Amino acid sequence: MHKIFISACFMGENVRYDGGHQSLLEHNLFAETIAKWKQEKRLLSGCPECLGGLSVPRDPAEIQQESQKIITVNNTDVTESFHQGALKALDLCLKYNIEYALLKESSPSCGSHTIYDGTFSNTKISGQGVTAQLLTQHNIQVFSEKNIAELITKIDD
Repeated sequence: MHKIFISACFMGENVRYDGGHQSLLEHNLFAETIAKWKQEKRLLSGCPECLGGLSVPRDPAEIQQESQKIITVNNTDVTESFHQGALKALDLCLKYNIEYALLKESSPSCGSHTIYDGTFSNTKISGQGVTAQLLTQHNIQVFSEKNIAELITKIDD
């Protein structure tokens, strides 16, 4: 049975930068599948930003395109925390033989296809967050809420 590392915010945990969540367990087309995976103990949830030691709530952060540093809206460099969280997420995936991850799109940690452009202007660009990138480099397939149907097709036995 395939296991999935899933963003904690998708499980209803209040871990987002704004103190909220993005639960996929309610009011979502895929809520039934996520609930089934949870019941089957397929899911290992975690927030890479919290794993890296960042607090909840926290200032919004974006990857700066030229330097690749992750800077908050108040100009604090949080790059090291993001990288430490990515490493801890990878360690969990390796420890539990996890081949798939379901991560929050556009996050500077979890974005698999898009991230914000680093200007805090709400502009998205193509790119990956640091955790999504690290997991991908280690052959863990990363999905988001935007392509969850593809993940379901891949793993639902």
